[in-house]
Amino acid sequence: MYKKIIFPSIFSLFFIVTGCQDILECVINRKPILSDNRLATAFVNQNYFEEINAEIKNEPRDNDYYYYFSVIGELPRGIDVYFDYRDVIIEGRPLERGRYRFTIRLDVEQADNYCENDLNDCDGLCEESTDRSYILTVN
Repeated sequence: MYKKIIFPSIFSLFFIVTGCQDILECVINRKPILSDNRLATAFVNQNYFEEINAEIKNEPRDNDYYYYFSVIGELPRGIDVYFDYRDVIIEGRPLERGRYRFTIRLDVEQADNYCENDLNDCDGLCEESTDRSYILTVN
């Protein structure tokens, strides 16, 4: 008898504390992701170009977010990183050989015009940041 009373009470308390909407967002699994492509090999003193894309998984309106990137780690001299809305552009002419490991961190924030009126939710995400490690090999 106590199990019949305790379980619904705990379940109800959980939703009151966390909010049903937060649970629903994580079931839908909306979160930022970075493309998992392997970077092409670069060659010393030759032009190099690579693009890493970002999006919000399970979100058809992922253009309704602001994307903020940062790069942690070392890239070879001669290679620059640019951010173009939802893309990370790696380009230049590497000046030295080596294997360079770096991480791209992505934080997203909803734009002012984003709101799901039917769910009365103006956040929409289960997670608001992610990061992914990449390796650039220069021969």
